[in-house]
Amino acid sequence: MAYIVVLNPIVIGGSADRNYDVTHHFLPPNQVAAVTALAAGVMCVIFGVIAKYPFAFAAGLGINSLLAVTVAQQGITWREAMGLVVIEGVIMVVLAASGLRTAIFNAIPTELKSAIAAGIGCFIAFIGMVDAGLVKRVPDAAKTTVPVGFGVNNSITTWPVLIFAVGVLLMGVLVARQVRGGLLIGIVATTVLSMIVQSIGHFGSSAKDARGWSLNVPDMPKSVGGLPNLSLVGDVDIFGAFSRVGVLTATVIVFALLLSNFFDAMGTMTGLGREAGLADKDGNLPGIGRALVVEGSGAVVGGIASGSSNTVFVESASGIAEGARTGLANIVTGVLFLVAMFFTPLYQVVPSEAAAPALVVVGAMMIGQVRDIDWSKFEIALPAFLTIIAMPFTYSIANGIGIGFITYVVLMAAKGKWRSVSPLLYVVALVFMLYFAKQPIENLFG
Repeated sequence: MAYIVVLNPIVIGGSADRNYDVTHHFLPPNQVAAVTALAAGVMCVIFGVIAKYPFAFAAGLGINSLLAVTVAQQGITWREAMGLVVIEGVIMVVLAASGLRTAIFNAIPTELKSAIAAGIGCFIAFIGMVDAGLVKRVPDAAKTTVPVGFGVNNSITTWPVLIFAVGVLLMGVLVARQVRGGLLIGIVATTVLSMIVQSIGHFGSSAKDARGWSLNVPDMPKSVGGLPNLSLVGDVDIFGAFSRVGVLTATVIVFALLLSNFFDAMGTMTGLGREAGLADKDGNLPGIGRALVVEGSGAVVGGIASGSSNTVFVESASGIAEGARTGLANIVTGVLFLVAMFFTPLYQVVPSEAAAPALVVVGAMMIGQVRDIDWSKFEIALPAFLTIIAMPFTYSIANGIGIGFITYVVLMAAKGKWRSVSPLLYVVALVFMLYFAKQPIENLFG
């Protein structure tokens, strides 16, 4: 998960000509890296101690991207945006403490919980392939109906992508042979290979070199570390956005953050719990209410730290694959995040091409959850199928859950089984319908 300390500053960090807000203020990338590690470390430890699950935390990628777009399009400042994250987090905690999140979690049918887990497996495998450059978007100028393609012209053309492919095979062999720590060994070995290739080829980042690395260039760091700059902590404006852009616009932003975080985290915890064998026969996690309260506080901590909302990370599945079953794994992960604040240059050596193979291997493990889905019943099969494919196709766990819920409710009602569906699921499906129609609704009300 260490890549988030490098990636989060790229998403929300900026400069005088990039990611600046309406006041031309931006979040310095080095400071974002420090608070990203701080918030992740704090939340991992808290969740491990209180919830006792091996579900690690860090700044959510979907939410930080939403924040970056919001700041650019809605004309609010970064301080105000982080204030809205804090508000969203408080609402999440209240909903969890009231028992509503737990009730919704338990209302999800077992088959859909299996589909969510399998969909997350497909999603993280797709993330790995995209991050490594094995799967690339086909530019619209190509005038083709194929939105994505394999490599360049259906061929592996660069050393970084080849290293990713070697990494997938290496980790696959280690896991197949049940080598303890196989994923970590694979990441280290692939990183060493990347550094050797880099020392010979001297590639840059893909932004400047078509043959280059997608994120980190695996060069030896000039320095190992230093004291972190934590001046962004507490630099937030809780209610400023409401006066700057109006109550309605600010409320819509909070709702978008809330809905994304609410179901993204719920889906991730469902998938991780099932993969770890911690869920009961109905797919429910013991003590989930307590866990959801702590999870909601991740947005509060992330917002106050100005590092974006913190949530459960699907990459926790790699730790679960190695045997993590208790909060102790989370505590260790949290301590390492806190230590990482002092060693930013060191972990920047690991390219995404070396870490992404782990996501593909873990995705292969999680897709096995489809065995618990009754594919002979189409009212189950279609919602499960759409849940699974929508996550990678829309690049969102929450979208996959929403599409699956809506389809499930409609098909069960059409089959005359509407009484077997929890009333909460009808409400949630309606909320998702409104959410998916938010653009026409916004246009309607100006």
